[in-house]
Amino acid sequence: MDVIDLHCDTLLKLQQSNGELDFKRSKELSVNLARLKEGKVKIQAFAIFIEPTILVEEKYAAALEQVMYYQKDILGKNPEMKQIKKWEDIKDLKEGEIGSFLTLEGVEAIGNDLTKLDHLLDLGVLSVGLTWNPANLAADGVQEPRGGGLTTFGYDIVAKLNDRKVFTDVSHLSVTSFWDVMKVAKYPIATHSNVLDVCGHVRNLNNDQIKAMVERNAPIHIVFNPPFTIEEESKKTANINDLVQHIEALVKLGAMETIGFGSDFDGISSHIEKLTHVGQVQNLIKALEEIFSKTEVEGFAAQNFLNHLPS
Repeated sequence: MDVIDLHCDTLLKLQQSNGELDFKRSKELSVNLARLKEGKVKIQAFAIFIEPTILVEEKYAAALEQVMYYQKDILGKNPEMKQIKKWEDIKDLKEGEIGSFLTLEGVEAIGNDLTKLDHLLDLGVLSVGLTWNPANLAADGVQEPRGGGLTTFGYDIVAKLNDRKVFTDVSHLSVTSFWDVMKVAKYPIATHSNVLDVCGHVRNLNNDQIKAMVERNAPIHIVFNPPFTIEEESKKTANINDLVQHIEALVKLGAMETIGFGSDFDGISSHIEKLTHVGQVQNLIKALEEIFSKTEVEGFAAQNFLNHLPS
């Protein structure tokens, strides 16, 4: 069945290779065209992520360079790949076409300049996470020791995202930042997060956060990253059934109609067994079909996301 994946870091890999990797078939890419087709992925989100080691004054140029690789190497060389620049574009996808859109993982690249954010939104960014794990000018992330929330600038960003019908991604936020976002965001989403009760990693959502997302009909997309899936001290290889436990936990908390996928392929250093690239995502579908109805699994795979687009 068709799949929508809300998070990958393929643009970073293309950038790091200086364009040497071929999006059509390079095996160094967990997300490439051949694998998207193999996995029956109908829509793939591509994150703009700037590594913390990049100098502040170079971050915006680095973000624009990733957009260039998206436009040139993904869209320009592969006519099957179509950009979704506004949510209505999804309806225009034809048989055999794969939709794609840009997301922004952390707003470090814009500094304190909202016009730079406007430019990125104009280029087609449809989901924005205020920060990665550290703190920045907008918010504290999950690894910032002080555990603060949104700044005035952060609130200004969320207001702009609301106006532009763009998702505000909570996946990397500190707990305080999460609750600040939930107070003001019209379109909250967790693009790649798992369940803290199942695996105690700081990046996962606790039950109160999940219940708040459910109350808002906000999508929660599970991430295929082993450290977020099983406790590291278990010393075992994470398998698909371990990941399914996160979905079952979300269902028990009322998220049946808002669960989706956010693989984090090309941004993770280890993989769940039999889920090592996007072409294998149907293995997860098969495992889910053993537990849930076809309609429920179709929801997890794609339909839940389509039912909760900003409008």
